[in-house]
Amino acid sequence: MLRFLKTCRRAAFRPRLLQVLFPVGLALFAGGAAAADKVQDTLAQRLKACTVCHGATDRVTADAYFPRIAGKPSGYLYQQLLNFREGRRQYGPMRGLLAGLSDDYLREIAGHFARLELPHTAPPAGTANAAELAQGEELVLKGVAGREVPACVQCHGEALTGLAPAVPGLIGLPKNYLVAQFGAWRSGQRQARSPDCMAQIVRRLQPEELSSVAQWLASRPLPADSRPATQAPAQWPMACGGLQGETGAAR
Repeated sequence: MLRFLKTCRRAAFRPRLLQVLFPVGLALFAGGAAAADKVQDTLAQRLKACTVCHGATDRVTADAYFPRIAGKPSGYLYQQLLNFREGRRQYGPMRGLLAGLSDDYLREIAGHFARLELPHTAPPAGTANAAELAQGEELVLKGVAGREVPACVQCHGEALTGLAPAVPGLIGLPKNYLVAQFGAWRSGQRQARSPDCMAQIVRRLQPEELSSVAQWLASRPLPADSRPATQAPAQWPMACGGLQGETGAAR
């Protein structure tokens, strides 16, 4: 038991992860192999640790910095798992959890969450004024041609629910999460395979414009059918490395 606790202290995991690992360690210590045998070894069981942050029913958490992952396109989830494992996305707990996992196992994980159909929880209400929302709507639906900023709907779908297999939805995400990701792209803490189209886009927009986009997206109601679209555009507005190997459409 002491060895288990020392291992937990050395691991760079958040307290929420310890809240899961510590009871598990107690159960194994108290019950031994007989108790462990009662737990069925399935992929869903192994991935319960993911629900510590992303929610047992994939709810939006209180601090609204953890995204919904259930139902997201499998190719997108796989690319993000690769990005965390290989350091293109800078978040210690995720990188620690994924270190040493094979590409095939990451694809299994992505496929598991992509197949989940769980109820949505609306993100927390925003505080944007009418002018901010109007600016956000303009950028999402039309982009800025003069600065080579495509409209969000050109890649993320007309309903903004994403595009299978590799483009995520934007509707239903909390404002704080969106703002944090825009900031991570601008600072280089979040990256994708080259060419990193999202990094290019956010650096062509001003911080207040990005805030307006996040405010407008978070204010939108979820459509009745929130599944990713399946019809890719005839031509993508710009090259994106994250699509390579996940879709055969033009890039």
